[in-house]
Order: sequence, then C-alpha cells, then structure tokens
Amino acid sequence: MPITLPSEVPGSLEYPEVPVGAIVAGAATRWGDRVAYLHNDRQLTFAEVYRAARRFANALRANGIGPGDTVAVHAPNCLEYPVAYYGILLAGATFTPANPLLPPADLAAQLSDSGAIAAVSIGKAAQTLAAIRDHTSVRLVVTIGEDFDQFHAEQPETRPDVEIDIHTRLAHLAYTGGTTGRSKGVELPHRNVVVNSLQYMCWGSGCVPELDADGNVTLDQVGSADEWPSRLGTGVVITLTPWFHAMGTIAGLNAPMLAGTTVALQDGFDPVRYLRDAERLRVTMIGGAPALFAALLACPDFQTRDLSSVRSLGSGAAPMPHEMTRALRRRFPDVVISEGYGLTEVTMGATSGPTFRSGQGKPGTVGVPVFDTEVKLVPVEGGEDPLPTGEQGEVCIRGPQVMVGYHNRPAETAGTLVDGWLHTGDIGVLDEDGFLSIVDRKKDMLLYKGYNVYPRELEELLMAQPGVRSAAVVGRKRADVGELPVAFVVRADEAVTDESLLTAVNENVLPYKRIRELYFVDEIPVSAAGKVLKRELRKQLS
Repeated sequence: MPITLPSEVPGSLEYPEVPVGAIVAGAATRWGDRVAYLHNDRQLTFAEVYRAARRFANALRANGIGPGDTVAVHAPNCLEYPVAYYGILLAGATFTPANPLLPPADLAAQLSDSGAIAAVSIGKAAQTLAAIRDHTSVRLVVTIGEDFDQFHAEQPETRPDVEIDIHTRLAHLAYTGGTTGRSKGVELPHRNVVVNSLQYMCWGSGCVPELDADGNVTLDQVGSADEWPSRLGTGVVITLTPWFHAMGTIAGLNAPMLAGTTVALQDGFDPVRYLRDAERLRVTMIGGAPALFAALLACPDFQTRDLSSVRSLGSGAAPMPHEMTRALRRRFPDVVISEGYGLTEVTMGATSGPTFRSGQGKPGTVGVPVFDTEVKLVPVEGGEDPLPTGEQGEVCIRGPQVMVGYHNRPAETAGTLVDGWLHTGDIGVLDEDGFLSIVDRKKDMLLYKGYNVYPRELEELLMAQPGVRSAAVVGRKRADVGELPVAFVVRADEAVTDESLLTAVNENVLPYKRIRELYFVDEIPVSAAGKVLKRELRKQLS
C-alpha cells in the first residue's frame, strides 16, 4: 500500500526563509542547558555551542573572512567541529568539509578547487595541510588542540550582522568522492541545507517547522507519541557517521540540533564499547550504514545489553541486506526500521521508509520520496520521459534540496540537471506503491562501508604501474561491508606480482579504497564499442 501519513502531519511543509545559523540559534533558545554533545569526559550544551559559534564567527570576521569566502574544516568528529561549522555559517562564509585522511595531492586539489582561504584542522591532518598549503589559497589555519580556543576566546558573543541571501549564498561546498581532478564541488545554498534538514527531521519525528519569537527555526511535534515514540528534547544517539560527509552534516549535525538530541561521539568503532555506551546512555536511536549493523549483530553483547530505550533504527549509504533487516526485527520487534537514499547532489537525501509505527515499510527498498520531493525513472540510454512502474531506469530527483550545480563545471552541471531534474546515475525500480529500490549503478561506483569508491581511480593507478597492460576494477558483494574492490589485470611483464601491485596502489589511496583482491587474466572483456564488460568480470567472482 502507498504510505499514508497520520492525518495530523501535512503532506507538504512550509519552510522558514532563514539561514542555517537559525538552526543553532533556535536550538540554543529552546534546549539551552541540555547537553548537545558528549566526547569522552567533555561535553557542550546547546547554549554553549551557540555562544562558542558566535565567538568563532566574530573571530573569522576579525580576520577579514565573511560572505564570499570559503573555509575548510579538515577534521574528524570532535566537540570543536560544530563550533567551527556553525561559526563559519554565522559569519556568512561557506563551509567546505575535507576528509582528514585525504592524501596530500587530493587535499591540495580540493582546497585549490574550492578556493578556501582558511581551514580548521587537527593533529596529523594539520601536518598534511601544512605540507601542501603553498599549493592552495589558504592563508589562515586554526588548529584544534593548539590555537582553536585561543582563536575565538576573546571575541564578542553577539551574532554577526551579516546579510545572507538564502537562495544564492552557498552554505556548503561539499565534494563528491573520486580521484583528483574528478571529485566535484557541489554547490548548496543555505536554503537547501535548512530544507533538507527539516525534510528528514520532520519526516522522522512527526513535526512541522515553525519560527520562534526571535525568528529562528524550531519544530512543533504534531505527531502523536503512539506513532512517533521518540519525543523532541529527549533523544540520545551515538554517531559514527563522519560530519565531513553529507549524511553526517545533515543527519548527524543539523537534525539533532533541531530535535534537541544529545549526540555522543566515539573515537573509532568498537562494537563492545558502542553497545556498552548505548546501554549506559539509554540511546533512543541507532543509525548508520549497514556495516555498523553487521558489526553489532556479530557482537555477542548485542543480544545481552539492555537496549530497551531504542525507539528507531535508521540505515543509509548502502542497501541493507534482507537477512540483516530480519535479524534486527527479531532483536527489536517493536522498533521502526527505515532505510533512506540520497547523495551529495541532493544535499543529503531524497527518500525514506516510513518512520511511524503504523507505516508499512518494504524491506529491500529505500522508501518513498520525503516531503516536497519527486522521483522518476528514465531510460538508461537517455531521455526524460518517465518509465512505467516496475521497469528499471535511471533515478532522477526533483525538489528544493537539489543542488545549484557543480562548482566551476558548467558542462557537467548541464548534463546532470535537466529542467530541474537531477540525473543521479543510479539505476532503480519504482513499485506500484511508490517505493524505490536501487538495483545497480549507471556509474561504476562501489560502496564500501558506506564510502564511495570509484574504480577509475584504482584502474588509473594500476595502469600507471610498469608491466601493466590493462586493468579493470569491480566490486565483490559482501554483506558486512557492502562491496570489496577487486582488480583484474593483464600483465605486459610476467615478473609483475600481485603483491607489488597491491602495495603500489594501496599506499596511495585512502584505507577504504584499497584493492582487496587482484587477479591476473589474459584479457579484459570489452564490447563491440570497446567498453569494458564489467558484468562479465563480476560473474567470475560469483
């Protein structure tokens, strides 16, 4: 059956015309001294985050940084991250997140492309940044653990008086995964970020957006506790999703800020520690990629810890295997399990399964379009006419969260955005009830533990090695991680070994991109048009 929202929740939302800074301002007023973030023995309340963010914003302004400028945050999840994030946006500048594990060349390429003039970094990441800084426009670096607190300690706590056009001023310049020269900057105005945060927060909690007395955004939970048992201002979550990813920034930073949810941070993932803290903190929601749930299900403590406080489970970044869903339902028979789908080009997300108790989800699907979002499928070979129900096609999305375009890439923008419809490159099926299933990828991207892995990057590195004639990389499906990168190589020199190639490639990529298996073959299968037949290679792995 099609999803029917409970009658008290409207099918369309009215989004306040406010910048992203109105989210943290509204939260500080409403949730005040409630703890916003926990990390080891440190914590920040909602009010403290807003005060520190205002000081940080004024420190940026004092250094000549404001509207039109871009500031990178090159750090893992930590208490300083939301201070920097909201401070950048309150100053009117644009936030660009950078993975702290990026190799030097990739980091230099991203910072150069973004035009960032300032950066927030930490530890070893800061050393990498220092090594390539001369190849960028970065003129100011603030280092967490060294001068971060001092940078803004003496600044006033007044909110900067900055005029922000929410429809044109970029809040985020977020980068897609990929190789140097291929990773693209996605332009997301303040309007997009506020809208997508509200779309998911309201969908997940039965709320509608409002403005408080100061003109800042807040929520009214019109949905009943019977349908949405998690109530505003009572939630507790442990987040492992990096805030430098789209899902982390929207679902891990802005959505909890709106909801008054306490976010606990952990350094790395240890299932035993995660479950111990989940019991101790009385977490109300468990969310992440399927790899998280696979690790939890494999941990004996998952069956013995008291997790009766959990009200919902949410999964994204990769499809959840059916058996995993069934196992989670056995462990949490009364908890709603929902999956969603999105990409950086739609700020974060476009679809979700039902999050209310009377909703009937469909395992194996990524749900239906969230508020004010449309999804259609078009022929993979081209065209804009929607395909009939049940036919596979390229997923296209239209809605207020769709990007403005790719930074400084007008041709690629024109090829991706057609009459307001974003062509995702993903292949899906819509059923008769409007539920979307993702069945393949038009582009050959792999998903490893929720991270994007682009085969072309690995193929180019392989091809650059002496003695390699040709190479192709495909994914081997594995329930606990998603897809393992596997390489097929044609040698020009029999002296070349699999060990030498794996070492040469894997030392030059992020850990999650590493090739896990390598096979030598006599030839790479190609079509009459010369395209590599990766489907034939995948068959060899089955």
